[in-house]
Amino acid sequence: MKLWSTFGLILKDMCSISTLREVFREFVGTTLFLFTSLASVVLWPHLGSQSWDTFTADPLVTMEPLHQCVPDPLHVSLAFGASVALACVCLDGVHLNPAVTLALVGGLRVSPWKAVFYIGAQLLGALTACGLLLVIAPAPLRSNLGINELTSGVQLYQGFSVEMAVTFQLVLCVLAVTHPKSTIPPLTPAVLGLSVTLGHLIAIGFTGCGMNPARSFGPAVLTLNFKNHWVYWAGPCVGAVLAWLLYDLLLYPRWTGPRDWIKEFRHVFLTAPSKQATRPQSNTHNTHI
Repeated sequence: MKLWSTFGLILKDMCSISTLREVFREFVGTTLFLFTSLASVVLWPHLGSQSWDTFTADPLVTMEPLHQCVPDPLHVSLAFGASVALACVCLDGVHLNPAVTLALVGGLRVSPWKAVFYIGAQLLGALTACGLLLVIAPAPLRSNLGINELTSGVQLYQGFSVEMAVTFQLVLCVLAVTHPKSTIPPLTPAVLGLSVTLGHLIAIGFTGCGMNPARSFGPAVLTLNFKNHWVYWAGPCVGAVLAWLLYDLLLYPRWTGPRDWIKEFRHVFLTAPSKQATRPQSNTHNTHI
């Protein structure tokens, strides 16, 4: 009887209007974030010195070969950082990143069943963003779409380590700015935008900078290029979990052991809302990436 009651509570939570609205916001937010961000990664060929009339007659004549076109790391980094900051302002509370969602599940800031829907919406948003880019990009540029690839000479363990490190600092930043005692909530969009920009400036030269499994997933699916794709899932997810463990177990301890974590999990997610006591830290839902 208790099992059915718990299942009913979970089902009610999953199917509530508020949950569906949150899931839709994840989809919209991830679509907008990745569309504006990945557009900066597409390698637009440089125009040659021929006249405008010649260019309009045959655009490809005046373009350099795609392999000679390299995106400016600073340009891409600023685009990703600005996109995240803008998403935080327009859609307060969205995660936009499966690795961030995973860390928030571990910290009991979001339920596991909601997280499944969030991540599904994020991946769908990534596919939608890349699909839009595929439609509007000129034919010679459609084979790229911002695919993440290891730079020549970078080993798998090095790529994994870089992805783990940049995601670690991002998630640590997310947990810090959303802490109940944080004094910088008004600056949250700017802080997270700087964190994403910093991560890209560090990682672009190694891995192209994933830092977000959804960001890597969309281009990989649309271009059918999954070479070393596991690096862009394993690295960010491990980095996110390590950041959560450091923050909630060492920097600002919340539990003395696994038993306390399980007890709080049951109280937070498996108890009727009317019976839940107010918990100043675990009820932190104002989270962004």
